[in-house]
Amino acid sequence: MTDPSPASDLDPAWKETLDLYFEPFLAFLFPEAHAAINWDQSVEFLDKEFQDLIPEAEIGRRYADKLVKAWLNNGEEAFILIHLEVQSQEDSGFAQRMFIYHYRIFDYYHKRVMSLAVLGYERSSWRPDRYIYTLAGCELSLKFPIVKLVDYEDRWSELEVSDNPMAVVVMAHLRSRMTKSDAQARKQWKWILTRRLYERGYSREDVIRLIRVMDRIMTLPPELKRQFREELEQYEAEVKMPLLSSMEELAKEEGIQIGEQRGIQRVAINMLRQGMSIDQVASLTQLSTDQVEQLLTQITAE
Repeated sequence: MTDPSPASDLDPAWKETLDLYFEPFLAFLFPEAHAAINWDQSVEFLDKEFQDLIPEAEIGRRYADKLVKAWLNNGEEAFILIHLEVQSQEDSGFAQRMFIYHYRIFDYYHKRVMSLAVLGYERSSWRPDRYIYTLAGCELSLKFPIVKLVDYEDRWSELEVSDNPMAVVVMAHLRSRMTKSDAQARKQWKWILTRRLYERGYSREDVIRLIRVMDRIMTLPPELKRQFREELEQYEAEVKMPLLSSMEELAKEEGIQIGEQRGIQRVAINMLRQGMSIDQVASLTQLSTDQVEQLLTQITAE
């Protein structure tokens, strides 16, 4: 009997991917949008502005949505909305939400908007790519490009030969889904994809970044995680990884992140003791409601 894999941390993983690899993301998944942008001009991420336009209280927890200001090849300023539904579930309100995002951005900036969506739900027939309604002769319609990650199962050979780092992220996503019920198989696939980073000549910086993303997508039980890291350390010694090894770098970053997380949890506990609601604490600390509920249970048990 095989042991199931821990739940993947998909939303933060994809958000980090967008932060690190925005141009490769568009080039790989939305080539038409990529071709319209003048990449000699810098792009600007508008995370704070987007949160003001679309408060989380209206839409629930948001991790991976991204609003970016860019310049088109014709010199026009435009805005790019990336909306990711990478969890394995169908959302009946998805198309309407895309429309709401789109018109609020357009209404605020009075600039044209590209609205793009990545869908992780495996059911092939679920492809919401437009929002339409009609009433008494009036008609409103928004059509937007979508990418279904499951479609890349039939294009696996393309992923294998691509040097775009997004190919690795998509492969990790697909294999994390395939190995939900088999942690040992997930470890094997994680090892295959990690070795690929070295064999295809990715830079040390990209190796560290992509292993960190894969750690969130292809989560492993503690014992298998320990085995994986030992095998990787041995492999790095064999290939003579220069300077600080990727595993040492990851361990250092992980230690910082753990320290930050504990600090956030202490702040959340103080807020709860002051009588703030779970939703208020979650919104202010960026913890999930489940995490805040666990902290509240911990306080109650004291």
